[in-house]
Amino acid sequence: MKAEPFSMSEPTACLGRVAILWRGDEAARHSASAETSRFTAVFAALADLGIDAEPVVYEDDVLDAVRAQLATVDGVLVWVNPIHEGRNRASLDALLREVSARGVWVSAHPDVILKMGTKEVLHRTRTMDWGCETALYRTLDAMRAELPARLATGARVIKRNRGNGGQGVWKVEALPSCPKVRVLDAASDVSEELSLDDFIDRCVDYFEDGCVIDQSFQTRLSEGVVRCYMAGDRCAGFGYHKVKALVDAPAARAEAGPRRYTSNADPRFQRLRRLMEEEWTPQLTSLLDISRRDLPMIWDADFMLGPPHADGTDSYVLGEINVSSVFPMPDEASAEIARRVADRLRSKF
Repeated sequence: MKAEPFSMSEPTACLGRVAILWRGDEAARHSASAETSRFTAVFAALADLGIDAEPVVYEDDVLDAVRAQLATVDGVLVWVNPIHEGRNRASLDALLREVSARGVWVSAHPDVILKMGTKEVLHRTRTMDWGCETALYRTLDAMRAELPARLATGARVIKRNRGNGGQGVWKVEALPSCPKVRVLDAASDVSEELSLDDFIDRCVDYFEDGCVIDQSFQTRLSEGVVRCYMAGDRCAGFGYHKVKALVDAPAARAEAGPRRYTSNADPRFQRLRRLMEEEWTPQLTSLLDISRRDLPMIWDADFMLGPPHADGTDSYVLGEINVSSVFPMPDEASAEIARRVADRLRSKF
Protein backbone atom coordinates (compact mmCIF):
# COMPACT_ATOMS: atom_id res chain seq x y z
CA MET A 1 0.00 0.00 0.00
CA LYS A 2 1.34 3.44 -0.86
CA ALA A 3 1.16 5.51 2.30
CA GLU A 4 -0.16 9.03 2.20
CA PRO A 5 2.43 11.69 3.08
CA PHE A 6 2.28 12.61 6.73
CA SER A 7 0.24 15.74 7.35
CA MET A 8 2.02 18.45 9.30
CA SER A 9 -0.98 20.79 9.31
CA GLU A 10 -1.91 22.38 12.59
CA PRO A 11 -5.67 22.06 13.29
CA THR A 12 -7.35 24.97 15.00
CA ALA A 13 -8.86 22.77 17.68
CA CYS A 14 -7.88 19.36 19.02
CA LEU A 15 -10.65 16.78 19.34
CA GLY A 16 -8.57 14.65 21.67
CA ARG A 17 -5.46 12.51 22.05
CA VAL A 18 -5.15 8.88 21.04
CA ALA A 19 -2.35 6.32 21.09
CA ILE A 20 -1.60 3.93 18.25
CA LEU A 21 -0.19 0.79 19.84
CA TRP A 22 1.68 -2.08 18.21
CA ARG A 23 4.14 -4.75 19.32
CA GLY A 24 7.87 -4.19 18.91
CA ASP A 25 11.29 -4.65 20.49
CA GLU A 26 13.50 -2.11 22.25
CA ALA A 27 14.93 -0.79 18.99
CA ALA A 28 11.43 -0.25 17.63
CA ARG A 29 10.43 1.63 20.79
CA HIS A 30 13.37 4.01 20.50
CA SER A 31 12.81 4.69 16.80
CA ALA A 32 8.99 4.88 16.80
CA SER A 33 7.53 7.97 15.17
CA ALA A 34 4.36 8.96 13.38
CA GLU A 35 6.31 9.87 10.26
CA THR A 36 8.17 6.55 9.85
CA SER A 37 5.84 3.89 11.25
CA ARG A 38 3.79 1.54 9.08
CA PHE A 39 0.73 3.47 10.33
CA THR A 40 1.85 6.78 8.81
CA ALA A 41 -1.38 7.09 6.79
CA VAL A 42 -3.48 6.60 9.93
CA PHE A 43 -1.51 9.22 11.85
CA ALA A 44 -1.95 11.65 8.95
CA ALA A 45 -5.69 11.00 8.61
CA LEU A 46 -6.18 11.56 12.34
CA ALA A 47 -4.15 14.78 12.25
CA ASP A 48 -6.24 16.07 9.36
CA LEU A 49 -9.35 15.80 11.57
CA GLY A 50 -7.75 17.51 14.55
CA ILE A 51 -6.82 14.39 16.50
CA ASP A 52 -3.44 14.26 18.23
CA ALA A 53 -1.97 10.74 17.93
CA GLU A 54 1.20 9.29 19.40
CA PRO A 55 2.98 5.95 18.83
CA VAL A 56 3.16 3.41 21.66
CA VAL A 57 5.29 0.30 21.06
CA TYR A 58 4.38 -2.57 23.36
CA GLU A 59 6.11 -5.64 24.71
CA ASP A 60 5.40 -7.55 27.91
CA ASP A 61 8.65 -6.38 29.55
CA VAL A 62 7.68 -2.69 29.31
CA LEU A 63 4.12 -3.05 30.52
CA ASP A 64 4.48 -0.43 33.28
CA ALA A 65 5.88 2.15 30.87
CA VAL A 66 3.05 1.53 28.43
CA ARG A 67 0.51 1.82 31.25
CA ALA A 68 1.92 5.27 32.06
CA GLN A 69 1.70 6.34 28.40
CA LEU A 70 -1.91 5.19 28.06
CA ALA A 71 -2.91 7.11 31.18
CA THR A 72 -2.35 10.36 29.26
CA VAL A 73 -4.62 9.71 26.25
CA ASP A 74 -8.35 9.66 25.57
CA GLY A 75 -8.24 6.48 23.50
CA VAL A 76 -5.98 3.80 22.08
CA LEU A 77 -6.06 1.99 18.75
CA VAL A 78 -4.43 -1.44 19.11
CA TRP A 79 -2.70 -3.50 16.43
CA VAL A 80 -1.36 -6.70 18.07
CA ASN A 81 -1.86 -10.23 16.75
CA PRO A 82 -3.29 -12.97 19.01
CA ILE A 83 -0.14 -15.08 18.53
CA HIS A 84 3.28 -13.73 17.59
CA GLU A 85 6.51 -15.74 17.77
CA GLY A 86 5.07 -17.91 20.53
CA ARG A 87 3.73 -14.97 22.56
CA ASN A 88 0.06 -14.25 23.20
CA ARG A 89 -1.89 -11.16 24.26
CA ALA A 90 -2.72 -12.19 27.85
CA SER A 91 -0.70 -9.45 29.58
CA LEU A 92 -1.66 -6.80 27.05
CA ASP A 93 -5.36 -7.62 27.26
CA ALA A 94 -5.25 -7.36 31.06
CA LEU A 95 -3.63 -3.93 30.72
CA LEU A 96 -6.19 -2.78 28.16
CA ARG A 97 -9.06 -3.82 30.41
CA GLU A 98 -7.43 -1.90 33.25
CA VAL A 99 -7.01 1.35 31.30
CA SER A 100 -10.51 0.99 29.86
CA ALA A 101 -11.92 0.75 33.38
CA ARG A 102 -10.17 4.04 34.14
CA GLY A 103 -11.95 5.79 31.29
CA VAL A 104 -9.63 5.34 28.30
CA TRP A 105 -11.48 4.22 25.18
CA VAL A 106 -9.91 1.04 23.68
CA SER A 107 -10.36 -0.24 20.13
CA ALA A 108 -10.62 -3.08 19.77
CA HIS A 109 -11.46 -3.80 23.41
CA PRO A 110 -10.37 -7.32 24.46
CA ASP A 111 -13.96 -8.21 25.38
CA VAL A 112 -15.13 -7.23 21.90
CA ILE A 113 -12.33 -9.32 20.40
CA LEU A 114 -13.51 -12.34 22.39
CA LYS A 115 -17.02 -11.88 21.02
CA MET A 116 -16.32 -11.26 17.35
CA GLY A 117 -12.61 -11.82 16.69
CA THR A 118 -12.32 -15.50 17.58
CA LYS A 119 -13.36 -18.49 15.50
CA GLU A 120 -16.25 -19.14 17.90
CA VAL A 121 -18.11 -16.36 16.07
CA LEU A 122 -18.53 -18.83 13.18
CA HIS A 123 -20.61 -21.05 15.44
CA ARG A 124 -22.52 -18.24 17.14
CA THR A 125 -23.56 -16.76 13.78
CA ARG A 126 -24.05 -20.04 11.90
CA THR A 127 -27.78 -19.35 11.43
CA MET A 128 -27.12 -16.09 9.58
CA ASP A 129 -27.10 -16.06 5.78
CA TRP A 130 -23.30 -16.13 5.84
CA GLY A 131 -23.26 -19.32 7.93
CA CYS A 132 -22.66 -22.94 6.97
CA GLU A 133 -22.80 -26.26 8.81
CA THR A 134 -20.59 -25.56 11.83
CA ALA A 135 -19.87 -27.48 15.03
CA LEU A 136 -18.14 -26.48 18.26
CA TYR A 137 -16.15 -28.76 20.54
CA ARG A 138 -15.58 -27.69 24.14
CA THR A 139 -13.54 -30.77 25.06
CA LEU A 140 -11.19 -33.25 23.44
CA ASP A 141 -13.63 -36.05 24.28
CA ALA A 142 -16.44 -34.28 22.43
CA MET A 143 -14.20 -33.91 19.39
CA ARG A 144 -13.32 -37.62 19.47
CA ALA A 145 -16.98 -38.57 19.74
CA GLU A 146 -18.46 -36.25 17.10
CA LEU A 147 -15.84 -35.59 14.42
CA PRO A 148 -15.88 -39.09 12.80
CA ALA A 149 -19.57 -38.85 11.86
CA ARG A 150 -19.05 -35.40 10.35
CA LEU A 151 -16.06 -36.58 8.35
CA ALA A 152 -18.25 -39.29 6.88
CA THR A 153 -20.26 -36.55 5.14
CA GLY A 154 -17.24 -34.83 3.58
CA ALA A 155 -14.08 -32.83 4.27
CA ARG A 156 -14.01 -30.58 7.34
CA VAL A 157 -11.98 -27.54 8.36
CA ILE A 158 -10.80 -27.58 11.97
CA LYS A 159 -9.97 -24.18 13.44
CA ARG A 160 -8.28 -23.13 16.64
CA ASN A 161 -10.39 -20.51 18.43
CA ARG A 162 -7.65 -17.88 18.59
CA GLY A 163 -4.90 -17.57 16.02
CA ASN A 164 -3.70 -15.77 12.92
CA GLY A 165 -1.80 -16.55 9.74
CA GLY A 166 -3.45 -19.93 9.36
CA GLN A 167 -2.05 -21.20 12.67
CA GLY A 168 -4.22 -24.00 14.01
CA VAL A 169 -6.31 -24.35 10.84
CA TRP A 170 -6.51 -27.76 9.13
CA LYS A 171 -8.40 -29.38 6.31
CA VAL A 172 -9.27 -32.94 7.36
CA GLU A 173 -10.78 -35.59 5.10
CA ALA A 174 -11.35 -39.31 5.47
CA LEU A 175 -9.45 -41.59 3.11
CA PRO A 176 -11.49 -44.21 1.20
CA SER A 177 -11.04 -47.80 2.36
CA CYS A 178 -8.48 -46.70 4.91
CA PRO A 179 -8.65 -45.93 8.65
CA LYS A 180 -6.46 -42.87 8.24
CA VAL A 181 -7.29 -39.24 7.41
CA ARG A 182 -5.49 -36.73 5.25
CA VAL A 183 -4.73 -33.43 6.98
CA LEU A 184 -3.53 -30.24 5.31
CA ASP A 185 -2.00 -27.53 7.49
CA ALA A 186 -3.07 -24.03 6.39
CA ALA A 187 0.02 -22.41 7.95
CA SER A 188 2.75 -24.69 6.60
CA ASP A 189 0.93 -26.04 3.52
CA VAL A 190 2.08 -29.55 4.51
CA SER A 191 -0.20 -32.55 3.86
CA GLU A 192 0.01 -35.76 5.90
CA GLU A 193 -1.83 -39.04 6.34
CA LEU A 194 -2.29 -40.23 9.90
CA SER A 195 -4.88 -41.76 12.21
CA LEU A 196 -7.75 -39.55 13.30
CA ASP A 197 -6.81 -40.12 16.94
CA ASP A 198 -3.28 -38.88 16.26
CA PHE A 199 -4.63 -35.74 14.60
CA ILE A 200 -7.02 -35.06 17.47
CA ASP A 201 -4.12 -35.44 19.91
CA ARG A 202 -2.39 -32.61 18.07
CA CYS A 203 -5.31 -30.35 18.94
CA VAL A 204 -5.12 -30.81 22.70
CA ASP A 205 -3.50 -27.40 23.31
CA TYR A 206 -6.19 -25.66 21.26
CA PHE A 207 -8.70 -26.24 24.04
CA GLU A 208 -6.77 -23.76 26.19
CA ASP A 209 -8.58 -21.16 24.05
CA GLY A 210 -11.98 -22.52 25.11
CA CYS A 211 -13.06 -24.50 22.07
CA VAL A 212 -12.30 -25.86 18.63
CA ILE A 213 -14.47 -24.99 15.61
CA ASP A 214 -15.40 -27.49 12.90
CA GLN A 215 -16.77 -26.17 9.58
CA SER A 216 -17.78 -27.98 6.43
CA PHE A 217 -15.15 -27.47 3.72
CA GLN A 218 -16.30 -25.06 1.02
CA THR A 219 -15.67 -26.59 -2.40
CA ARG A 220 -15.50 -23.17 -4.11
CA LEU A 221 -12.54 -22.06 -2.00
CA SER A 222 -10.26 -22.29 -5.03
CA GLU A 223 -12.30 -19.52 -6.71
CA GLY A 224 -10.96 -17.02 -4.22
CA VAL A 225 -11.65 -15.18 -0.98
CA VAL A 226 -13.14 -11.70 -0.64
CA ARG A 227 -12.10 -9.64 2.39
CA CYS A 228 -14.49 -6.86 3.40
CA TYR A 229 -12.81 -4.14 5.45
CA MET A 230 -15.07 -2.39 7.93
CA ALA A 231 -14.57 0.82 9.93
CA GLY A 232 -17.19 0.50 12.64
CA ASP A 233 -20.38 -0.36 10.74
CA ARG A 234 -19.29 1.16 7.41
CA CYS A 235 -17.44 -0.62 4.62
CA ALA A 236 -13.95 0.82 4.09
CA GLY A 237 -12.88 -1.27 1.09
CA PHE A 238 -12.20 -4.75 -0.21
CA GLY A 239 -9.41 -7.21 -0.86
CA TYR A 240 -9.59 -10.21 -3.18
CA HIS A 241 -7.22 -13.05 -3.92
CA LYS A 242 -7.05 -16.66 -4.96
CA VAL A 243 -5.66 -18.70 -2.11
CA LYS A 244 -3.28 -21.63 -1.83
CA ALA A 245 -4.01 -22.60 1.77
CA LEU A 246 -6.27 -25.68 2.05
CA VAL A 247 -6.50 -25.98 -1.76
CA ASP A 248 -5.41 -29.34 -3.19
CA ALA A 249 -5.79 -28.99 -6.97
CA PRO A 250 -2.41 -28.10 -8.57
CA ALA A 251 -4.03 -25.93 -11.25
CA ALA A 252 -5.96 -23.92 -8.65
CA ARG A 253 -2.88 -23.58 -6.45
CA ALA A 254 -0.89 -22.26 -9.41
CA GLU A 255 -3.41 -19.41 -9.77
CA ALA A 256 -2.95 -18.28 -6.15
CA GLY A 257 -1.54 -14.81 -5.77
CA PRO A 258 -1.32 -11.73 -3.54
CA ARG A 259 -4.43 -9.96 -2.33
CA ARG A 260 -5.52 -7.06 -4.52
CA TYR A 261 -7.13 -4.09 -2.82
CA THR A 262 -9.92 -1.87 -4.03
CA SER A 263 -12.20 0.86 -2.72
CA ASN A 264 -15.63 0.43 -1.23
CA ALA A 265 -17.07 1.73 -4.52
CA ASP A 266 -15.83 -1.26 -6.56
CA PRO A 267 -18.91 -2.37 -8.57
CA ARG A 268 -17.97 -6.05 -8.22
CA PHE A 269 -18.65 -6.01 -4.50
CA GLN A 270 -21.60 -3.65 -4.04
CA ARG A 271 -24.00 -6.45 -3.17
CA LEU A 272 -21.61 -7.67 -0.48
CA ARG A 273 -21.20 -4.10 0.78
CA ARG A 274 -24.96 -3.68 1.08
CA LEU A 275 -25.29 -6.99 2.92
CA MET A 276 -22.51 -6.08 5.36
CA GLU A 277 -23.71 -2.56 6.12
CA GLU A 278 -27.48 -3.02 6.08
CA GLU A 279 -28.05 -6.62 7.18
CA TRP A 280 -25.15 -8.63 8.49
CA THR A 281 -23.38 -6.14 10.76
CA PRO A 282 -26.63 -5.19 12.56
CA GLN A 283 -27.43 -8.91 12.93
CA LEU A 284 -23.89 -9.58 14.21
CA THR A 285 -24.01 -6.87 16.85
CA SER A 286 -27.44 -8.04 17.99
CA LEU A 287 -26.43 -11.69 18.27
CA LEU A 288 -23.19 -10.87 20.09
CA ASP A 289 -24.59 -8.04 22.22
CA ILE A 290 -22.10 -5.46 20.95
CA SER A 291 -23.17 -1.84 20.74
CA ARG A 292 -22.55 0.00 17.47
CA ARG A 293 -20.20 2.42 19.23
CA ASP A 294 -18.03 -0.46 20.45
CA LEU A 295 -17.41 -1.94 16.99
CA PRO A 296 -13.68 -1.83 16.21
CA MET A 297 -12.38 1.13 14.26
CA ILE A 298 -11.04 -1.37 11.72
CA TRP A 299 -11.97 -5.03 11.28
CA ASP A 300 -12.51 -7.37 8.40
CA ALA A 301 -14.55 -10.39 7.38
CA ASP A 302 -13.25 -13.05 4.98
CA PHE A 303 -15.80 -14.66 2.68
CA MET A 304 -15.64 -17.75 0.53
CA LEU A 305 -18.15 -18.36 -2.23
CA GLY A 306 -20.97 -20.72 -1.29
CA PRO A 307 -23.60 -22.42 -3.46
CA PRO A 308 -25.26 -20.04 -5.97
CA HIS A 309 -28.76 -18.80 -5.15
CA ALA A 310 -31.72 -19.72 -7.33
CA ASP A 311 -31.36 -16.41 -9.21
CA GLY A 312 -27.73 -17.19 -10.03
CA THR A 313 -26.14 -14.78 -7.57
CA ASP A 314 -23.37 -16.07 -5.36
CA SER A 315 -23.87 -16.83 -1.70
CA TYR A 316 -21.09 -15.94 0.74
CA VAL A 317 -19.76 -18.10 3.57
CA LEU A 318 -17.90 -16.46 6.44
CA GLY A 319 -14.45 -17.94 7.00
CA GLU A 320 -13.28 -15.69 9.81
CA ILE A 321 -13.49 -12.21 11.29
CA ASN A 322 -10.21 -10.44 12.00
CA VAL A 323 -10.18 -7.81 14.73
CA SER A 324 -6.92 -7.87 16.71
CA SER A 325 -4.48 -6.56 14.11
CA VAL A 326 -6.16 -5.57 10.84
CA PHE A 327 -3.83 -3.40 8.79
CA PRO A 328 -5.75 -0.48 7.22
CA MET A 329 -6.11 -1.63 3.63
CA PRO A 330 -6.94 -0.29 1.10
CA ASP A 331 -5.73 3.32 0.98
CA GLU A 332 -9.20 4.70 1.76
CA ALA A 333 -9.39 2.80 5.06
CA SER A 334 -7.24 5.28 7.01
CA ALA A 335 -9.68 8.12 6.35
CA GLU A 336 -12.61 5.90 7.40
CA ILE A 337 -10.80 5.02 10.63
CA ALA A 338 -10.15 8.69 11.36
CA ARG A 339 -13.81 9.57 10.82
CA ARG A 340 -14.93 6.84 13.21
CA VAL A 341 -12.37 7.96 15.82
CA ALA A 342 -13.57 11.57 15.48
CA ASP A 343 -17.18 10.47 15.97
CA ARG A 344 -16.19 8.56 19.11
CA LEU A 345 -14.25 11.48 20.57
CA ARG A 346 -17.08 13.92 19.85
CA SER A 347 -19.52 11.63 21.64
CA LYS A 348 -17.23 11.65 24.72
CA PHE A 349 -17.08 7.86 24.59
